[in-house]
Amino acid sequence: MQKIFFHSADKPASRLLHKTKLKQRIEQLFKKEQVKLDSLNYVFCSDEYLLQINREFLKHDFYTDIITFDLSEKTGAVIGEVYISLDRVKENAAALGTIFNEELLRVVFHGALHLCGYRDKKKADIEEMRKKEEQYLRLYNKQ
Repeated sequence: MQKIFFHSADKPASRLLHKTKLKQRIEQLFKKEQVKLDSLNYVFCSDEYLLQINREFLKHDFYTDIITFDLSEKTGAVIGEVYISLDRVKENAAALGTIFNEELLRVVFHGALHLCGYRDKKKADIEEMRKKEEQYLRLYNKQ
C-alpha cells in the first residue's frame, strides 16, 4: 500500500526527480527512526501559496521553504502534510551554492524528520537536524 504522495498546488512537482526512489527512501527514514508511517502528502507550491498557509495557520507573516503539519492522533502512526515552496528552495539553493535538486531533497527529508520528532528552533536541535538531513541525503545518493 502506497503511503507517500506528491502533489502540486500551484507549482508542478515535475521538478522532483526519481519519485519512486525518493518515496522508498522516505519510508526507510521512518523505519530507521522507528516511527510508524500511515500516510504522508507532500504539496509543492509557490512562495505566495505557502505564505498564505503560514499566515492562516501559524500566524506568521514571512516566507519559508517548508511547513509541516502532523495530523496524527495521539497514538498510532504518523499522518502528515508537508508544504514546500519551490520558489524558496530555488533561492536557498542559489544562496547556499548547491544545486536545486539537492536542496529540494534536503527539504523533503527535513519535513519527514519533523514528523519523526526532530525540531529546529534551538542551536543544538538545528545541528542534530542538519546531521540527520545529511545522513539521509547520503543514503539517497549512495543507492
